Amino acid sequence: MDKVKTMKHFPPYGAINGASTGDTCPTCRGTGRIPRGHEDQLVAVIPCNDVRLKPRRTKLYVCVSMAVCLLLCSLILFFLFPRSVTLTPVSVLSVMVYFTPGTVEMEVTNLINISNENFVPVQIVDFNVQGLISEEVMGKTKISNMSTIMSRSQKSYTIQIDLSITAKGLNTYCKSSSIKIHTLFLELQMTMNISYLSHTEQLSLDTFEYIDCGTNSTIPHPVR
Repeated sequence: MDKVKTMKHFPPYGAINGASTGDTCPTCRGTGRIPRGHEDQLVAVIPCNDVRLKPRRTKLYVCVSMAVCLLLCSLILFFLFPRSVTLTPVSVLSVMVYFTPGTVEMEVTNLINISNENFVPVQIVDFNVQGLISEEVMGKTKISNMSTIMSRSQKSYTIQIDLSITAKGLNTYCKSSSIKIHTLFLELQMTMNISYLSHTEQLSLDTFEYIDCGTNSTIPHPVR
């Protein structure tokens, strides 16, 4: 009789609201009690209309998660997308002229600007410049200890290149006292290797400027 009363109080396994027939619960075997030490074998039956099986606002959570992921990806691309690094000649600062029996030696000092539009620092690996007069190389300079350019900034550098004019015609032209104007057009070919965002780039620029090879009369002037 006790077992019958217990079965009436606890509906059969698989039944809903006590209706319909079903199998005996394999955990409590229809007694409604779980033996000691067998709690980990408890079997729970949840109706299909239980609210726990239907979480609310699922679509909202999924849409918010996708929007947050897209926003983060966009921000990462915006800040890490490679931007331009610009090399710009500014002006000729000075030209020192020295005469030797067979050559004309000159020290040309230029001011250049390097602009970094990236949101990360840019490391200058090396800077090379060579000077040409009448398409003939007169001197070269390589600088390897230039500093790092910080993000979204601009830095100025003073670059000096030594030129040695050995051609007989140019020597005569520069040393002649009967000629009042000793202007030469100097072509500077500048090459700069930079490193940022785990890759390297090479920037190159050609610029032309006029200098006086007869005396130290070249005054600072902008490069156009």
